[in-house]
Amino acid sequence: MKGLIQLSYLLDVMRILQLHCDSIEYTPTKKEIKVAEEITNTETQRLEEVVVAFVAIEDGDDSSVAQNAISQIKSSMEKIGCKKLLLYPYAHLSSNLAKPSTAMSLLKEMEENASELDVSHSPFGWTKSYHVQVKGHPLAESSKVVTKDSSKQTETEEDTSDALKGESTIRSYWKIMSPDGTMTNIGDFDFKDHKKLEILAKYESAKSRKVDEPPPHVALMKKLGIADYEPASDSGNMRFFPNGRLIKSLIENYVNDRVKAYGGYEVETPIMYDSEHPSMVSYFNRFPARQYNIDSEGKKLFLRFAACFGQFLMANHFQMSYKNLPYKLYELTRYSFRREQSGELVGLRRLRAFTMPDCHAFCKDLPQAVDEIKVRFDLSQSVLKELGIEESDYDMAIRFTEDFYNENKSAVEELVKKHGKPVLVEMWKEKFFYFVLKWEFNFIDNLGKASALSTDQIDVENGDRYGIEFVDENNNSKHPIILHNSPSGAIERIIYALLEKAAKDSKEGKKPVFPLWLAPTQVRVIPLKEEFSDYCESLEQKISSHNIRVDIDDRNESIGKRIREAEKEWIQYILVIGEKEANSENLSIRDRKTGDVREISFEDFIKEVDGQTKGKPFTGLNLPKHLSKRPQLMV
Repeated sequence: MKGLIQLSYLLDVMRILQLHCDSIEYTPTKKEIKVAEEITNTETQRLEEVVVAFVAIEDGDDSSVAQNAISQIKSSMEKIGCKKLLLYPYAHLSSNLAKPSTAMSLLKEMEENASELDVSHSPFGWTKSYHVQVKGHPLAESSKVVTKDSSKQTETEEDTSDALKGESTIRSYWKIMSPDGTMTNIGDFDFKDHKKLEILAKYESAKSRKVDEPPPHVALMKKLGIADYEPASDSGNMRFFPNGRLIKSLIENYVNDRVKAYGGYEVETPIMYDSEHPSMVSYFNRFPARQYNIDSEGKKLFLRFAACFGQFLMANHFQMSYKNLPYKLYELTRYSFRREQSGELVGLRRLRAFTMPDCHAFCKDLPQAVDEIKVRFDLSQSVLKELGIEESDYDMAIRFTEDFYNENKSAVEELVKKHGKPVLVEMWKEKFFYFVLKWEFNFIDNLGKASALSTDQIDVENGDRYGIEFVDENNNSKHPIILHNSPSGAIERIIYALLEKAAKDSKEGKKPVFPLWLAPTQVRVIPLKEEFSDYCESLEQKISSHNIRVDIDDRNESIGKRIREAEKEWIQYILVIGEKEANSENLSIRDRKTGDVREISFEDFIKEVDGQTKGKPFTGLNLPKHLSKRPQLMV
């Protein structure tokens, strides 16, 4: 073993270094203290497929700490599917050790409380030589600092839902499911060809969302005039410049069009609600989110953290028959608000105010919901691809209760097969949230952080909670099963993912570029001299009449500088107009993607652009056509 994890210094805690090992060998060599444990066998001991917990018990630790510690160890062992435990007394983790008699007593108590495992301990008070072979999976190494209160939920200044408070206490197993339906313990899976999945597994199991440095997209969003932090607002509320607003609106329009084509009916609901409304209290404590609170005229209001309850309150007023189902309500929320922790906020990856396409489908029963979720799964894959995010850019996580999996195994396996590569599985022992299944596509950025994009859930509670009813075939009133789908995830996260992909391309020596339909300027015309200005004006009008965003760099700058600045703006097509070009029937274009300068007929150029933008929304420039008329953005 190369070294131990550095633990911060606290008083009255138990310190544990936990390793999931292929094997450990240890040999007692001599008594280190007078009251060392009496043993008769000093031969080398070897254990295989074992979790080793190096334990240092400190002054002040008691039975509650020991019970809390073994509970945390057992919980993490469940996640990796290991049932063999070695407790290894290890004084070197602390300089504030408990008395030997206390330490021995608490270690014995920990061992007794793990009787359902194959548990043993190495001799207490002995110097031992050891050799350990640690597994290479994401959950193989972890450190714990256990206190008397570490299992209790503490109140914070923010109002936090019961679901969020209890999220870390859920009993769950972490697995990997392959496209053929094989389920593998996370510790036994070979991640060699699935590095992004390995990052996702470690990220999700650790549930650490904090960032230590800004990811590359932050510099790019400023440099390209897309978005920036707004210092006059709350953290996590961004301002979008004209280029950013154009990109954002095009993505919004595209997602709107796709959801409506799927059958979603667009509605609009309020952004704030009465926190003391009965349905709000109940739902809030089932949804893992922090909220913004507002006091107004004696009412305690909160800003919505999703479109769910607005649509559910609306559906409460519908008279529905089973013949109407599945019935789909849709809203693009601008905005949803969540008081994410400040250390988690960075760029466009995680925000406190975000734009979320939210489509709910009300289904008559679980079989219909399972059939519908497959349709929405295909929709989500297609939407991401058309937005410029390929299947290789993201990995899938799927979460479900053990009961749901046992009763719907083929449906779960079909979703994984649709994904076409192994997925991360979190299986809950019992239902904790309002849903029994949730899947999501997770983008892995350049800092190894995962962010959920598309997602869907099977909700078995809120039809009843909100009094939503339909009449079934036998004329009986029933509550629907509800699906919660965002086919793209937050719009801001799509931009984040595109910028992170571009940063990766740049690092690999490729020229970064937006999908052409999202580029703020698709074509730039540059007159070599002022005498060609009239020709450039007519050319711009001719090109723009085909729904292409084209501008003119008419500034009094060198041709070299104007070309370089167009490159810095990632403009795909640059047309430099001199005497030769003005007198030619063809266009001479600089193509950013290929790096070539080539001649092409006007008609073929229009066809080429159309081939990259067909079927996508269009809007005109969101800046003055002439660069000389634009203010300079200081970033």
